[in-house]
Amino acid sequence: MYDLIGVGFGPANLALAIAIDDHNRHCPDEERIEALFLERSQHFAWHPGMLLPHTTMQISFLKDLVSFRDVTHPLSFLSYLQHRGRLDHFVNKQTFFPSRAEFSDYLGWAADQVSEQVRYGAEVQAARVDPEDRSVVVELADGEQLHARAAVLAPGLQPRLPEGVSLSDRVIHTSQTVHALQRLTRPVRTAVVVGAGQSAAEVVRFLHERDTGTTVHSVFAKVGYTPADDSPFVNRIFDPDMVDRWHGAPEDVRRRLFDYHRGTNYSAVDPELVEALYDVEYEERVSGHRRLFMDSCSEVVAYRETSEAVEVDVRDLTTGETTTLEADLVVFASGYRPADPAELFGPDARWYRHEGTAPAVARDYQWIPADESAPPVYLNGGVEHTHGLSSSLLSNLAVRGGEIVDSVVAARAAQSVADAVDAVDAVDAVDAAGAVGSGAH
Repeated sequence: MYDLIGVGFGPANLALAIAIDDHNRHCPDEERIEALFLERSQHFAWHPGMLLPHTTMQISFLKDLVSFRDVTHPLSFLSYLQHRGRLDHFVNKQTFFPSRAEFSDYLGWAADQVSEQVRYGAEVQAARVDPEDRSVVVELADGEQLHARAAVLAPGLQPRLPEGVSLSDRVIHTSQTVHALQRLTRPVRTAVVVGAGQSAAEVVRFLHERDTGTTVHSVFAKVGYTPADDSPFVNRIFDPDMVDRWHGAPEDVRRRLFDYHRGTNYSAVDPELVEALYDVEYEERVSGHRRLFMDSCSEVVAYRETSEAVEVDVRDLTTGETTTLEADLVVFASGYRPADPAELFGPDARWYRHEGTAPAVARDYQWIPADESAPPVYLNGGVEHTHGLSSSLLSNLAVRGGEIVDSVVAARAAQSVADAVDAVDAVDAVDAAGAVGSGAH
């Protein structure tokens, strides 16, 4: 019986594992949290299919795994830089935004420090509630069953695809970009990238720069890429104290806030990248050698895979005219969706409450139980509807990990008190029964 089992070991549960390790190093032995994190990959990896060259983080390095919880922590990004011997060189760059490759290396370095809490190559098939001992039972693909007093779900985001799209070697989601290109056996003469967000723009630039023989069509319904809003006041939407305000707000206010500020993260592109792509397209217009085409106000209405290419039908929304492109690669930058915990729990999701089709989530990230005998289950990410825009991003990982640890400790203490009361009540009941029996004689 573990105190806690974590499903998934990406950045969210990595930050939690570090917070648990901090707790265990400073508490009495009897208050330690015995945790196990299960990760289906064979090693730690963070969006490996999108580790493209020249891509940078969109958040400050100070929003690492620990600094907002403890600025002196030995697993901060600055500590990582010092450990790697690059602190002075990074400072000389005069930037808050490291490359995505470097931040990925930081995450892997931090994961190595808490690896004793992790079992890699462990694929979780299902979870259920055992009401007898108030535990969560996690079933692995090999049939092994593990029990825990609490579970933390952080399976990450799942790629979203338009209806009717089937993935193949030549039709992919942006999350597969690096790996798909490694598998292709023929040159990419023409690529079509569908979407207008950051990932779409990054893939467009990558494919255009990767091979001077590649023509890239960027297909999107807008007139042009929308610059992401990274202004200081608006960035407060990602501050830790905004989580309190968001969670406490009425549902209609949450929806309004999301609509107001979706441009910070959704269907928006870093202004520098927008300008860089515009410059490339303009220079090609000047030279007359066109390889980058912005098919704006357009949408993909159909595609067909042949033995030689993928035929993509692109319709101009303003004229209704349809053009067919012959592509060697089609990339859908259609975003992600949060994993639904009900899919993992199946019929036992009935032990927990829902708000419509979404899970009901308390401020401490607990999936609110529908029955008091249900064990605690925490959702470590994918809860934008209750906790705001930062819930699926890196911004609040450090603070959220600490909050979940505090909740686990508090829940365990409360359960110990309840168990003690039950034990006293049981003894009193036995004594009372004995007294009645004595009187009868």
